[in-house]
Amino acid sequence: MAIRQLSETLINQIAAGEVIERPASAAKELIENALDAGATRIEVATSGGGKGLLRVSDNGSGMDVADLELAVRRHCTSKISDTLDDIRTLGFRGEALPSIGSVARLSISSRRRDSAGGNEIAIEGGRITHLRPSPGNPGTIVEVRDLFFATPARLKFLKTEKAEAAAITEVVKRMAIAFPGVRFVLSGTDRTTLELPATGDDHLARMAQILGKDFRDNAIEIDAEREGISLTGFTGVPTFNRGNSAHQYAFVNGRPVQDKLILSAIRGAYAETIPTGRYPVAVLSIRLDPALVDVNVHPAKSDVRFRDPQLVRGLIVGAVREALARDGSRAATTGADGMLRSFRPGFQPGAQRPQQPWSAATSPSRPFYQPATSAFGERPQASFDGLVTPTARGDTAPTARTPVAPEEPPLRYPLGAARAQIHENYIVAQTDDGLVIVDQHAAHERLVFETMRKALHSKRLASQVLLIPEIVDLPEEDCDRLMQFATEFGELGLAIERFGPGAIAVRETPAMLGEVDAVGLVRQLADEIAEWDTASGLSAKLEYVAATMACHGSVRSGRRLRPEEMNALLRQMEVTPGSGQCNHGRPTYIELKLSDIERLFGRS
Repeated sequence: MAIRQLSETLINQIAAGEVIERPASAAKELIENALDAGATRIEVATSGGGKGLLRVSDNGSGMDVADLELAVRRHCTSKISDTLDDIRTLGFRGEALPSIGSVARLSISSRRRDSAGGNEIAIEGGRITHLRPSPGNPGTIVEVRDLFFATPARLKFLKTEKAEAAAITEVVKRMAIAFPGVRFVLSGTDRTTLELPATGDDHLARMAQILGKDFRDNAIEIDAEREGISLTGFTGVPTFNRGNSAHQYAFVNGRPVQDKLILSAIRGAYAETIPTGRYPVAVLSIRLDPALVDVNVHPAKSDVRFRDPQLVRGLIVGAVREALARDGSRAATTGADGMLRSFRPGFQPGAQRPQQPWSAATSPSRPFYQPATSAFGERPQASFDGLVTPTARGDTAPTARTPVAPEEPPLRYPLGAARAQIHENYIVAQTDDGLVIVDQHAAHERLVFETMRKALHSKRLASQVLLIPEIVDLPEEDCDRLMQFATEFGELGLAIERFGPGAIAVRETPAMLGEVDAVGLVRQLADEIAEWDTASGLSAKLEYVAATMACHGSVRSGRRLRPEEMNALLRQMEVTPGSGQCNHGRPTYIELKLSDIERLFGRS
């Protein structure tokens, strides 16, 4: 078969298959052109999910008649010259307009700011139908009708009009975050109007327009630099999370990207702080020399390749973790909002349990407690300095209904002074301007984990020798896996050794865990190692091992605490990074301001 040159129309249609996958792809290309032209106002109108109509109007620099003729030809652009090493614009390939024109009915009306009149060009299925003078305001209006009419097979792969309209909305939102100084308006017969006024240099205000006003109250600023690469933006506190990754936005030199390396780095930075199946909210912007990043990976320009990907990943993980350690312990404000909603009349979360009376007399200014007494007369005592130990049998204590008035810590502490323990699991503390409710198990689990995490990078944790070693029967292959990492376990205070072909002997357990179910702990670790399988996998997840141990050794729900124990827990939470959420990412406390409480009673 002889080789022949393809027609220009067919070449453009082939290119359209890569560049214009759906109406949202066309919207992205046209908005990028408007931004590159210096527009400060961009209006997008759609109909039929963008399949029937997609119109993008801007007040940019505009084009003259010669520019219009070249704009609809392949590989004609004003944005690059002879190299791809210094790309500083969103568009540069010169493929979008001819690709759209080859599969749709395209018209472009444009006028330069210094011109008395404008011009219009129209293309239908790759063929220019007219080029003529046209009145209009300075700027450009691009109108795309009947997208893919020339390639009807592509229409079968599009989603519903609602889904396609939502995809265009997402494109506009990403562009709006990247360019807060530009006013965006999105309207049409298939949607309600979305107006995003320009916010100038206030990037957080623009993010709040897109991500909701709660993001402003729950955002932590990121500002870091390493070897000429800068990282700025905002990321949410761990307890401010979402059910998918759609609320994670990344930009490279102002270009919105959906890069796997960046998303993976965000996920890694939040490891052990976000529950499984939940995702952090983040807006990150990377700035670097254009020569250090390749944006010409795919015609859609949404993927990038960094010359030093590990440097970029390390910068993201390090900067986000530093920010979380600095300011990530505070509870999300949405927790208090949820509490307020639950108190409002008519709230019915489902089947309600019968109300139980409080188990101790209380005083508004004095904390109370219920001493925990086991069936054997032992009362565990926790100092919350990382050690939980049982006191001697027969240690006397006040009765369950005896109010206690120890010396109170001042209310100026961030988490306040403990006032009560309810349902043997939640500590209620009073602050200067409200109250805090703490989940004691989740909070202590986090404190123990942070102590064990430090041990991974410093010294061996103290251990307690078992008088009688615990023997754990396991399959031989599980025993083999465990013994491969006996040294690592030893650093965490867990001493194990082989006890025959199918058993493990536990000689020592971490002292800070107190009485721990050694058998259950070892079995769980064996299951986790089997899942990771390789040594490198386990080494990379030693912190997860520490989290597992911490969960086994924390103060349990149902444990009654003394006032000094509750206050000691609060004080340690205040100085421990990440104490705002447990190892599984759930919040450890919820804060309610006095003004919120007063609203519940109609006092404000």
